[in-house]
Amino acid sequence: MIAYLSGKVAQLEPTHVIIDCGGIGYLVKISLNTYTQIQGKTEAKLHTHFMVREDAQVLFGFSDAKEQKLFEQLISISGVGGNTAITILSSISANDLVTAVANEDAATLKRVKGIGAKTAGRIILELKDKINLPATSSDTSMTGKINLGQKKQEALAALIQLGFSRAQMSKRLDRIVQEQGEDVSVEEMIKLALRNG
Repeated sequence: MIAYLSGKVAQLEPTHVIIDCGGIGYLVKISLNTYTQIQGKTEAKLHTHFMVREDAQVLFGFSDAKEQKLFEQLISISGVGGNTAITILSSISANDLVTAVANEDAATLKRVKGIGAKTAGRIILELKDKINLPATSSDTSMTGKINLGQKKQEALAALIQLGFSRAQMSKRLDRIVQEQGEDVSVEEMIKLALRNG
């Protein structure tokens, strides 16, 4: 079991990071929250969850242990796999997820792309008595001197890696930019695209 990784940030994308640990590069899937936390850093320490499936071995990483715990509680629910849990944690902050579960707010969960009424209800039912997490660091907008086209391409690449259609997400990103303006961050583009609608 790999409990954590600590090393140089060799490559960072909104959906994954490559951490160089003593000359070995570990590809780690991450949420947007973790991406924001390690962006701009040359070194990082990630709490990890190693998942072995029939078709793949996947390493998931988190900037703090609270997000890791939430991820592990989500994947314990029938019908919620690793990619779905990462999508949830990328669409809703840990605080908002805890609040939604505590308040039995299925509508907030259903705004996440791919989460329907049944799954939202199951998440609330199974996590209501389990989660008791204090506030995590608030979401921060990513800043950078990249133009709008680059931001859209970065957001689109992240969404495609999450398994969504290029054509559908490209149209959705165009609409988001139209509604939010050119100052919208890559992180915000991805979050809005992941929401239903």
